[in-house]
Amino acid sequence: MKDDHLACLRMFNQHISNPQFKDPADVVKYMVAMQAQDYAGAKWAIGLRMQNAHDTVIEQAITEGKILRTHLLRPTWHFVSPVDIRWILALTAPRINSINAGMYKKFEIDNAIFNKSNDVLVKVMEGNQQLTRAEITESLNQASIATDDLRLTILLMHAELDAVICSGARNGKQFTYTLLDERVSQTPQLTHEEALIKLATGYFKSRGPAAVHDFANWSGLTIADAAIGLENIKEQLIGIKSDGKTYWMANNNDAIIATKHEAYLLPAFDEFAIAYKYRDALVNPKYLAQARHVIFDPAIVIDNQVVGNWKRAIKSNRVDVSLNLYGNLNKAQTKAVEIAANRFKKFLL
Repeated sequence: MKDDHLACLRMFNQHISNPQFKDPADVVKYMVAMQAQDYAGAKWAIGLRMQNAHDTVIEQAITEGKILRTHLLRPTWHFVSPVDIRWILALTAPRINSINAGMYKKFEIDNAIFNKSNDVLVKVMEGNQQLTRAEITESLNQASIATDDLRLTILLMHAELDAVICSGARNGKQFTYTLLDERVSQTPQLTHEEALIKLATGYFKSRGPAAVHDFANWSGLTIADAAIGLENIKEQLIGIKSDGKTYWMANNNDAIIATKHEAYLLPAFDEFAIAYKYRDALVNPKYLAQARHVIFDPAIVIDNQVVGNWKRAIKSNRVDVSLNLYGNLNKAQTKAVEIAANRFKKFLL
């Protein structure tokens, strides 16, 4: 399989090239988890996969708790559905805490401090209180819990991993935290293997074609656990050989029709790039050297491959989009990029 066809299938299965969702919560549920440390960019990542999306609709879903933002999978922010947050945390939190162990030691935060901090958070957030970082800092300091340097960030992340807190509605431009038990209903517990199977099913359905190392890299799981998850669902997937690797995907791509010169403006950390360990297939071969930061830069995608990056500038009543193309475009490609830029502007205005 050629790289451009591999990328085409991923664009289709991620619902970038065929956005069908109308509800932002359905996008997140389908994608299982979406990296979201760049909050504005992550909202656009949801919008890309929707029909007629607008930033305010996605913000409202977050405000209402239909989409949550927390630390899971790898130790970074993700959007996740309320119905999935508990079982994913139960599966991945031990791995994240293991990765973070050196940081805990460096800042002299042990289990006794984490437990004391969690107790304070429960007390001050009871009754659906949604608190900003500044308000939380004041409460922890009053309890003689240090929050200087990175300690506040560590305490909050650990409380998220303990399933004590999650995201609340924003207070102006400030993010808030609230108690998970008061924001999210209880859901059935899964065994370790059941969770591996469920995560693998969601990943390969939404990100395929992908290799087992892609799944491990995205999920933060060990290769052994990733392989267990994949092995249990192989009968539901089809395998494709390319460059000595086997890529797996759901057998649902018979109706794909690739449209020439379709263009998309993807945000930084979009799942089109971040969800894979092997990313060369996503970039036009001519531009591999220029696109070495494809994960971190907002990407211009034409014919399913990265051909440049872009930036936005928000003014009082308009949105400006500047392009950094790695090479020349023909007339049809130029028009497609213009349409993609207008779609992004419409999303914000």
